[in-house]
Order: sequence, then structure tokens, then C-alpha cells
Amino acid sequence: MPIAPEHQAWLDALSPGPFRHLFDHLPGTLFFAKDRLSRIMMGNPAFVARCGFEREEQILGLTDDGIFPPRLAEKYRRDDRTVLQTKKPLLGMIELFPNAEGSPEWFVTDKLPLFDRDGQVCGVCGTVRSYEEQHAAIAPYLELANVAEHLKRNFRDALDASRLAKMAGLSLRQFGRKFRSTFQSTPRDYLMRMRILHACSLLAETSLPVTDVALHSGFYDHSDFARQFRRQLGQSASEYRSTHQNRSN
Repeated sequence: MPIAPEHQAWLDALSPGPFRHLFDHLPGTLFFAKDRLSRIMMGNPAFVARCGFEREEQILGLTDDGIFPPRLAEKYRRDDRTVLQTKKPLLGMIELFPNAEGSPEWFVTDKLPLFDRDGQVCGVCGTVRSYEEQHAAIAPYLELANVAEHLKRNFRDALDASRLAKMAGLSLRQFGRKFRSTFQSTPRDYLMRMRILHACSLLAETSLPVTDVALHSGFYDHSDFARQFRRQLGQSASEYRSTHQNRSN
């Protein structure tokens, strides 16, 4: 589908600066961009530091050969050539990359082609994230994955915190603390959000009376449903239905 003229004009007038500097503030993420000759044209502070430099201008124009061990540099160049030739991204590559001490460590790399205004490939950009750090970040979610899935499947049922704690292999107190630190929510609030999400779907896609929507979503008290719905979305169920059904018409 062609881009609308007003959209293209907006893109043409857009300064790339804010988007480029977004990568300066992403925790645990190294960002780089290279030209067609695999010369480094951009690097966020984390990438610059990981390469052993202090300022971005010190790495501009360098290639992987001047920074990394030969075997790693050849692997990076080979992937760059693949992206440039196929014009397709390489995503989720688990590969060796020097850590802060200079020793090879497993990282997750994504590489995407860069296009100029004429639609021609002009380089490659990518991100590098520590596999170990990523695993550590999602580990708490994995430990409670069966609990979260149970709540999603059985959101209409009454909350049984003791059963959930047993599923997680934790005491009731340990479970409460771990759930809150992982999901930034209590189990009850999480369950309420699941019910409200289901209610939103019914309100937008069916003509069921609001009372029936409440019952189908696990609420046995209409006043509690009304209170929870307004608390979560800042409007009544009827107002939500009116807005979202008008959008679909």
C-alpha cells in the first residue's frame, strides 16, 4: 500500500535525532549502525564502552576488524553481508560478543537493513543484549508462568491464593511478595484486570446487557463490576461500549 502524501511529508520533515538517541537510554542494550562497507556510523554509549572506547566519535569509521578478535569480526561481517544482500533482518541470533571484561559471552543480536530515501540498502543497524541478563530479567515471570496462565484461563473463578501459592511451590506469604514484585500487582488485582479485559471484549463485540457482561466476566455483583470497571478504565461500561461500537461502525 503506498504511503499517503501527508504521511510521507511528515516522515521527510522528521528529525532522526530523538529516535537515534532513544537507544542511549535503553538499559542493557547496545545499539550500532554501519554503512555498506561495515564501517561503524553510530553507537550508543553502552556499545562504545563495550568496545573499549570513551566517546562515539572514537569508533566512527572503524570496522569490526579493528575492535574485535578475528573470528568474531568475521562472523559479524558475514551476518552484515547477509542482511545487505537479502534486505531482510536477522533476528534473535544468540552469539558470542565480548563482555565488559573483554571475554566472549553469549548475547542476543538483532540486525536490520537500513534504506536510503531512494529505497536502496545503505547499511545495517542492530542491537545486542546480554543473554544472561535477559534470562535473569524474565526468570521471575517464568517461575510464576503456570500461575499467570491459570489465572488467565480461570478468571471467572473465585481467587484461591492458597492454591496458587501451592502451584508456585511457595508459602502464602512468599507467594504474595513474589507475585507483587514480579507483576507489580496483587493476585486479586491481576485477576480483576483479566475480568475487565474480557468484559471490554464483550462490550465492544456483542449486544449483551451490561449485567450479563458482568456475569460472563466473573462478577457476581453488578455494583462491584461497575466500580472495578471505572477504576481500571476511568469510564462506565456503557460509555466504553458506546465509544468502541461507534468506532467499528
